[in-house]
Amino acid sequence: MPSNATTATVYSSTFRFGVDPKRRVQVPSAWRPADEGTEFTLIVWPKYSEGICLRVMPPKKLEELFATLAGLPNDGAHKTRLKRTIGSKSAQVALDKAGRLCIPDEMARSAGITDEAVLVGMLDQFEIWNPGLHERINAADEALSQEAFKLLE
Repeated sequence: MPSNATTATVYSSTFRFGVDPKRRVQVPSAWRPADEGTEFTLIVWPKYSEGICLRVMPPKKLEELFATLAGLPNDGAHKTRLKRTIGSKSAQVALDKAGRLCIPDEMARSAGITDEAVLVGMLDQFEIWNPGLHERINAADEALSQEAFKLLE
């Protein structure tokens, strides 16, 4: 747990929610920011071979991403490509009064999110998945988790 565990939100567990016709999906109450109006950053995340998801970053995690990008070498094309891709495939969103997040239309299409979504906690951020794609990534995670957990020994 972070040293400021009393104020830090921990995104844990997995939730499956319906998505309404306006592309709104419920965010678990434990994941909602204490400060009303706090914006999350949604990013179309093409990092997985199993498919695309939406990465949802709270402000602190976005600051860390900025720092990581700033630390990349300026002489390579990867930094520019990452900044351009993340900048053009992201959106700032706040929760509505009912605790729902509205997924922009183009992002929902990119991630294959229609009538249901799976929200997956990643401790310091979370992801939104199409349920079928989530099953595939979850199977891949299960197959590799034993090896991955060796990193924590």
